[in-house]
Amino acid sequence: MRYNRRHFLQGAGGAAIGAASLGGLTTALTSFQARAADTSGYKAMVCLFLFGGLDCHDTVLPYDTASYNEYASIRAPLLDLYGAGGTSSRDLAQLLALTPDNAAAFGSRQFALPPQFSGIHGLFQSGDAAIVGNVGPLIFPINRTQFETESVETPKRLFSHNDQQSTWMSSEPEGASFGWGGRFADAAALGVTGPSRSFSTISTFSNELFLTGESIRPYQAGVFGPAGIETVGFYGGEPNVQAALEAHFGAVNFNNANFIKSDLATAIGESYVTNETFNAAIDSAASLTTPFPSDFLGAQLQTVAQSIAARDILAVSRQIYFVGFGGFDTHSAQAQDIPNLQSAIDASVVAFFNAMQELGVENDVTLFTASDFGRTLAINGDGTDHGWGAHHFVVGGAVQGRNIYGDLPEATFDHDQDAGGGRLIPTTAVEQFAEPLGRWFGLTDSEVNAALPNLSNFSPLPAPFV
Repeated sequence: MRYNRRHFLQGAGGAAIGAASLGGLTTALTSFQARAADTSGYKAMVCLFLFGGLDCHDTVLPYDTASYNEYASIRAPLLDLYGAGGTSSRDLAQLLALTPDNAAAFGSRQFALPPQFSGIHGLFQSGDAAIVGNVGPLIFPINRTQFETESVETPKRLFSHNDQQSTWMSSEPEGASFGWGGRFADAAALGVTGPSRSFSTISTFSNELFLTGESIRPYQAGVFGPAGIETVGFYGGEPNVQAALEAHFGAVNFNNANFIKSDLATAIGESYVTNETFNAAIDSAASLTTPFPSDFLGAQLQTVAQSIAARDILAVSRQIYFVGFGGFDTHSAQAQDIPNLQSAIDASVVAFFNAMQELGVENDVTLFTASDFGRTLAINGDGTDHGWGAHHFVVGGAVQGRNIYGDLPEATFDHDQDAGGGRLIPTTAVEQFAEPLGRWFGLTDSEVNAALPNLSNFSPLPAPFV
């Protein structure tokens, strides 16, 4: 599917005026002093952020009989709402068994995915996807006793949506300025000049924190077609009006002694040129034949795929994308909502992987999920409440797939990583999750550490997932 080329500042695309060009309004200084990152070839990371807090206990489920029975005894009223034997069922017989290569690390415990993740299950089994267990924001490693006695520092304002979204993206609560994706891009783009620098980080969603670095600002791509200038209907497409609008937004012949007005005009003009550059690149790139779902998530990932198809035209060697999808704050009606949301994730992620195969870059593009937090194992009737740690997928040809990394705490209460009600205390910090991504991206030790301020408080994952 190709979308119509021009929409007048439609959707996210119009935000490029504010985001992609802030560097023209202020002088940004970077903490990276010398370009050392390996930016040979092409690599891209895609963050799929699931807003609201995806239920980790309904993402990776226990599959051995003893563990499942314990899980089912806790969640019985909610499981009944899924419908026995139906397509939304969470009955043991309906789950999709995982056969990880590192199964021995979990002893007799076994795991499965719900039926809505059939495509991702296939990618896992083929070695093109992995699961990273119990990931979440931390400052130091911590267990239940330390949490209850408050003897170890924890992230500020835990269990708050806005603050934990921000902390996931930047290691700081709401009000943070820079995200670790943006800092990765700072390192990779240091020394890069020209228009290609504008496309180092691209968002198809309104949130920009994750992609904002000290010198890099995200470009906002229009999901339903690249943003551009289109005269409104009552002008009848009159060419003089079109030319006047293009001259206005391009700041042609603008001259004003007021510094603020001049800087703003320059920023708007640069954004207009950036949009036109992006539009032309998308139009020149080969059209993808891989079908994508027609929903908002499918449209976003199709936009990312089409942008990656234009990578050579845009002259970029490193890119980071941010895609957002909401609806996961399932305090109620979880059995009605979650299956549809999971199916949407599955269909779009599989389509995206197939598109990367079509482009021949499946080994050069890594997609990973993130979310505010997980949810409680305990139920509140027909839903679940805010948690902390959660399980996440990593997808791509470079992923050391068919493995479960980190820890998957037992689906019971009162264990060492239970903060209460089955709210998981993370055993893998976001920094530990981000580190192998940064190294795969080509960053050096010093660049990874500069981007992830709490990384030195943790040991690396025993085996990197990418």
